[in-house]
Amino acid sequence: MLPFLHVGPLLVPTFGLMVAAAMVCAYYVLRADMARRGLGAKDSGAAEAFVAVPCLAGIVGAKLYHVFETPRELFANPVGELFSRYGLAWFGGLIAGFAAFAWLARHRRIPLLSMLDAGSAAAAFGYGIGRIGCLLSGDGDYGIPTSLPWGMSFPNGLVPTTQRVHPTPIYELIVACVIAWILWRIGARQIAERGAERGIFARPGIVFAAYLLLTGLARFLVEFIRINPRSFFGLTNAQAASLASMIAGGVLWWWLAKTQPETSESAPHGV
Repeated sequence: MLPFLHVGPLLVPTFGLMVAAAMVCAYYVLRADMARRGLGAKDSGAAEAFVAVPCLAGIVGAKLYHVFETPRELFANPVGELFSRYGLAWFGGLIAGFAAFAWLARHRRIPLLSMLDAGSAAAAFGYGIGRIGCLLSGDGDYGIPTSLPWGMSFPNGLVPTTQRVHPTPIYELIVACVIAWILWRIGARQIAERGAERGIFARPGIVFAAYLLLTGLARFLVEFIRINPRSFFGLTNAQAASLASMIAGGVLWWWLAKTQPETSESAPHGV
């Protein structure tokens, strides 16, 4: 593993490099999705704002959520905990990033559900790329010991282990790319059906609902082979957050299905 790159006198964390790479990848996906939906031209600069601001807010939120999860360590060393290069919580990043994303949509007068649809595939893909940083740094996001042939050890990681363990960041990268592709295809169907306003896939918010369901399910399942501590009813904090994500996605999908307008086939005909 390679937690840091030595560039002259500088020590560059590979995790940070992959977070930057994730932002760039998410930007290109979001820019293309916004353009095909008519939400912003590729040269408008809108995609840059919708990636940069939520990502920066997400990093701050992830750090704050992580330190407040362990208040004893925070009060014992507040400066060290707050400004440590390590320790980011996915759920805190999600909350802060979503809040920033919603604020930007309101500020630019773009319907929130439409903007969330446009950002879903980009968010899934960017998350997967970011997980490469966890793999390179060996920051403890790996899984439990395994005898499978693709098991890996992280003797030089930030959280070292000489045991062969599940390389869960690789699993998450693969699944995130698949989810991003599914969401992109759902978005294509949504755009194709939008003019006719026929069927649930034409409704704004359906791609985001699928994002909540699929990413929540993926994170919930991978946590069973992760080394994170258990808290809520034998679940990890991430699993509890994933359940909330799946419930929210299911409720949104149900609401969209219930409130979709009548189609021309089912609407009553006049005399």
